[in-house]
Amino acid sequence: MRGNVRHHQISGMIVASLVVATFCCGFVLASSLVSADDSYNADVTLSVPVACTMTGTINTPHTANVESGTYVADIGTTTLKAVCNDANGFSIYAIGYSNQEYGNNKMLATVGGTLAPTYDIATGTAQNGNTSNWAMKLNSVTGTYAPTILSDFDSYHAVPDTYTKVATRTAGTDVTVGANLQSTYAVYVTSTQPAGSYNGKVKYTMVYPNDADAPLYPETTQAGQICYYPNGSNVEGTMGCQTIPESGTVDDVSPTSAVLLASNFSREGYGFAGWSKTFDYSDGTGFLGPQEYIEFTEGAYSGNNNGLSLYARWIKSTGSLQGWTGCSSLASGAVTALTDQRDNETYAIAKLADGNCWMIENMRLENTNSDNSTGALAQGYGTSATYGNFSGLADAENTNFSDSTTANSLYSTDGSNDTINISTSNYPGYRMPRYNNTNTSARASSPTTNSNSMYSYGNYYTWHAAIADLTHSNTKNSSVTNTSLCPKGWRLPKGGDKTRITSNNDNEFWNLVVVGLNGGISPANFDSQTGPYYTGAAEAGPVSNSLRAYPNNFLYSGLFNTSSANDRGGIGYYWSSTTSSNISSYRLYLNSTYVSPGANTNRKYEGVSIRCIVSLGA
Repeated sequence: MRGNVRHHQISGMIVASLVVATFCCGFVLASSLVSADDSYNADVTLSVPVACTMTGTINTPHTANVESGTYVADIGTTTLKAVCNDANGFSIYAIGYSNQEYGNNKMLATVGGTLAPTYDIATGTAQNGNTSNWAMKLNSVTGTYAPTILSDFDSYHAVPDTYTKVATRTAGTDVTVGANLQSTYAVYVTSTQPAGSYNGKVKYTMVYPNDADAPLYPETTQAGQICYYPNGSNVEGTMGCQTIPESGTVDDVSPTSAVLLASNFSREGYGFAGWSKTFDYSDGTGFLGPQEYIEFTEGAYSGNNNGLSLYARWIKSTGSLQGWTGCSSLASGAVTALTDQRDNETYAIAKLADGNCWMIENMRLENTNSDNSTGALAQGYGTSATYGNFSGLADAENTNFSDSTTANSLYSTDGSNDTINISTSNYPGYRMPRYNNTNTSARASSPTTNSNSMYSYGNYYTWHAAIADLTHSNTKNSSVTNTSLCPKGWRLPKGGDKTRITSNNDNEFWNLVVVGLNGGISPANFDSQTGPYYTGAAEAGPVSNSLRAYPNNFLYSGLFNTSSANDRGGIGYYWSSTTSSNISSYRLYLNSTYVSPGANTNRKYEGVSIRCIVSLGA
């Protein structure tokens, strides 16, 4: 939990006071008439919220006159006092904040009345050397509740350029009477350091409980670039910056515009909900989908020359996907996150415009036989009572299939694709593997375009793997399967040809796209016998972007066919639970000029993305 940060200027140093909650309490007192033969016990209820704050008191100012070529230590002291009634403790973080810039840990030089960066003093350990440098140190004030100083900050230490934990109070004892520590500074200047004034700043921030994440902070915007930042602790993956063109196109859209990059970040215990224009998610204009289309027009996104910094928006898991019953209480458009017990992958979840709750990330379930030993975690394999053996998923991507590769896989027996079988026999030319999102080609080291492989594209699944069917028995035209690879309580969305179904609920992709996102406006060729779809930039473009916008977050994740992933960054395919024939099944299809809400088909052997759904009222 965090609150508002208050900054206090103290002789060139900044001390932060964090107030998280204000005290409020109430009580309910009930009473009744009491006779000689009767009595009544009145209950009193009191609620006291967590309340923590940190203040700074100047003992001696952080100022000094330093002769050239000398070292000066213990430059002033400030006492930081933390008061917190959270029995789970707290931590204090420090970061350089010179010139009001997060991470700037220099002492800025004003020489001859002018700010002169050439003479800035970098941070270090403030010891003799060939360069001038300055350092910080913390002292724990003696007392029952004194916090512990961490990371060697009990001696002179370089000022950190990222938020770094410098002190902590562990759980177990409240500190309502206060816990104190003192800050002081040292500097060494060489004999060649020009005369002038030098100013450095350190920001201190208190967070609680003591194991809470480090505070977030903004990054420097790069001109002409859209840059993507992980925005949190323990985030895996890297991303580069995307160039905003002065002319030309980005991902086949108009000039001075861009299709944002899908995320290459992951964070254990958190779901990725899209991009935020502010590091603390405070921008009131909302969030952006991972591949949303944006325009750099006047008044929008600051213009393409100024650049744009985007931050991953993380949602902490609130529980298990399996058996979740929270959809009915989730507000429309609200986002939460839940964890799949089979592999501990966490997914962002949202109640979308159709009123149903959807995963807004692509499924990433891996192929292991230990994913579900209890049989309680998946929807199941048809009439199978075990649920647990996931060998129906094909092997991870391997472009060099060998004769020794054996696993139950879905493959085509010949190039005509007329027959789909399940077998342990190998047909290297036609095996259709389930793509592994942790494969090095799935997670580029630092992607800068949507044609690069992205972690958030997830895994690709053949249709029989998606419906968890090891028998290849569901081949009836337009039949809908109730089984899936989705977590227990979830399922695949229904699809189908809108011209031959009786209601919106028969096709949940249609209900989301047409009714929910497009105001009930059907495609212009609604009566087409080949299946209705939006086509052309004017009709399909806005519909496609609505699908890719927050909180829908559908991606151009492509598909897996034969031996490689295709159409990444340009086309999205998503399986439905509805089959169209013995060799094909319905799916959602989208690109920038064509959107088919579940009416078109893919061959069942192809690897396609999965989004799971919980019906309204669950």
